[in-house]
Amino acid sequence: IVFLGTPINDQIANLIIAQLLYLEREDPEKDVNLYIHCPGGVISAGLAIYDTMQILRCPVSTICVGLAASMGTLLLCAGSKGKRYALPNSTIHLHQAVGGAQGQAADIEIAAREIMRMQEMIRNIIAKHTGQPVEKIAHDTDRDFYLSAEQAVEYGIIDEILSKPAKK
Repeated sequence: IVFLGTPINDQIANLIIAQLLYLEREDPEKDVNLYIHCPGGVISAGLAIYDTMQILRCPVSTICVGLAASMGTLLLCAGSKGKRYALPNSTIHLHQAVGGAQGQAADIEIAAREIMRMQEMIRNIIAKHTGQPVEKIAHDTDRDFYLSAEQAVEYGIIDEILSKPAKK
């Protein structure tokens, strides 16, 4: 079990990546369960976790507990197909890439181009894992876009809503 319960920064990404790699090494056939309660965070740090998830030999099951927002949503939908879950009262949130720049005009322009490049990369990743067209992702993320667990299933971000099994 790996639990992502904070905003993503380089330090958190390093810890999550180390845990994922360790668990894969321990048993490359066994599912790794990544629980996500995350408001998002630094794009480069989140993409480092994403890339690691994609190269693991073992399946990665993702489970939203509470909130998956921004980069947290990208990681949620990047779990192994058929193994992406949310608890019933979870909230899933998508939005545009956010960044800032200061300094000379040329430097601000360079930073803006980089934010746009990252935004396009994120849209393509989400489209790949949800099956939604990139154009729809771009439209939906133009402003804050919130989904319930049920809506996240319909959108293709998760595969199933977890609930307590019925008693026998």
